[in-house]
Parts: sequence; C-alpha cells; structure tokens
Amino acid sequence: MKAARYITSMTLFITAVAISRPVAAQIDLEAALADSTGHAREAVEATFKTTRIINSQSPETIHKRELDFKVDHRFGDIAGANGGAKNFFGLDNSTDIKIGFEYGITDDLNVGIARAKGATHVAQLYEVNMKYRMLRQTVDGKVPFSIAGYGSLTIPGVQADEQNDGEATSYRQFSDRLNFVGQLIIARKFGPALSLAVHPTYIRRNTTADYDGQDNLFAVGIGGRLKVSRRMALVMDYFLPFRSPASKERYAEATTALYNPLGIGLEVETGGHVFNLNFTNATAIQEMQYIPETTSSWTKGQFRWGFTISRRFSL
Repeated sequence: MKAARYITSMTLFITAVAISRPVAAQIDLEAALADSTGHAREAVEATFKTTRIINSQSPETIHKRELDFKVDHRFGDIAGANGGAKNFFGLDNSTDIKIGFEYGITDDLNVGIARAKGATHVAQLYEVNMKYRMLRQTVDGKVPFSIAGYGSLTIPGVQADEQNDGEATSYRQFSDRLNFVGQLIIARKFGPALSLAVHPTYIRRNTTADYDGQDNLFAVGIGGRLKVSRRMALVMDYFLPFRSPASKERYAEATTALYNPLGIGLEVETGGHVFNLNFTNATAIQEMQYIPETTSSWTKGQFRWGFTISRRFSL
C-alpha cells in the first residue's frame, strides 16, 4: 500500500512534467499563432504582473535565463479572539513565511524551489515546482485564452510522530511525506484593465489525519486583476475545495470548521520590484495546505495582512 502511494505520487508528478510538451504539440501552435500572411500573431502581454496572484498561481512565466526571487509572508489574525491591539492586530505573529526561487529554462518553462515555515503542525516544507505555459492569448482574439500547467511536490521536514497513528505527521517511511499539487491555469485579459483566471486543481497528500481523511482532493479557484493606475492594480482570488460533507463534519468535530480561502489585495509595481499587499483568511501559503485546511473565517475577524515581494534578475 505504501509503495503504491509512493509510485502514484511520483507518477503523477512525472506525468505532469512529461505531458506538457506533447499536449502543447497537439495544438498546432505554429498555425494558431500565425496570421494569414504567415507572420506570428502578437501575444497579449501582462495578463498578470507576476507568477502569483495572491494565494493562487497566475499563467505568467518568467523569461529564459531570468531568476525570480520571491518572499511571501502571512501575519496573525487582525481581529477576533487572537487579534486586536494585544497582538498589534496580528503583526506580532507570523502564521507562514515562504522564500523561493524560480528560474526560466525557456520563456514558457519555469522550475523553482522554495522553503516554507508551514501554517500547521505539518511544517518545515520543502518544495520543487514547475510551470509550463502551453498557450498564449493573442491580440487579434484568434487564441482567446492563455493556458498554463503547474505542478509542485512538497516534502515536510518536521519530525515524524512515531507514537500516534492516524496523525498528519505519523510518517513511517519517506513516501508518506510526499504531497503533490497539479493545476491548470486558464486566463483571459478582457482589456487593458481587467484579467480573470480559473484554476482547476488536484491535490494528493500521502498522509492525512484520520479526521481529515481526504488524501485526494479536487478544487477550483478563480482569480482576478483590475488595473487602477499605471503601476497599481487590485487583485483577488478564491478557492472552493470539493470536500465530502462527512469529511467536513469529522474535521469540525476534531478541530474546527473549515472555510474557503479568499484573498484581496493591492499590487504595486516599482521598477524591478512588484509588491503585493494583501488580506486573506488563509494562514498558509502552500497550495497543499491553504486549499484543504483553511480554518479561519473573515466574518470572525480571522483574516490577516500579508505581502509578497518579487525581484527578478537577468542571468
């Protein structure tokens, strides 16, 4: 059983990498991106400004031989029982911190590594990821969408709980630590100001607590960007995980209720830097945590200030 789970996770990750180019090849890009004169059609630029929206991925990739250094930070609750002035409205606490690098193998293929604190007892997260942009929207509308595929493999470094079975950290072998995320990002820029994206997502966690019980989880997300000035834009994203009612009830009885992650923010571009100042009820940054395990509610004041800083270097 354990071996099968290991093989399943690795197969899914390798498949995500392997099929991206054949899938793209099935679409005759040379024909799709050429007009009647044979010239390449002009691609739509800057559907989103960075490779992430807030919590979610964008369809954007960085250019070949570019290195993108990214820092994500989530503070504590602004209000509610754990917020307020006593914790300086969450600034005294940090629920999650992530530092990572992404590198452009080509203009359409990026690979990355990252290290995150982790927002639950499943902590000390190491991640490798890949994004491949399969299709780009064109100015003439002949290609109406941009489509990218994203995959990540996350491994917790936290010490295994060897005393208790049925816990999220009751790892008995290395394969129990593997977590896989596979995602399509389908996006369209509707004009100079508005961009929208949809994120069908699959998450595989090889170990979950007994009260969680959903090793395989499907979700769908939406994201948007509304430009309000030359260098500023409003951004948002939201995810709906498809959990079974029984799983929700077990989770609520054992710990607390689950909520859908919602983020809203302001994106500011300053030269080579892009700052994303945001508010979200998600305590975690990694997809394998914030999509299935957000336990904070906006209506209870359990949202937090966060930020993302992105700096690109040309190599």
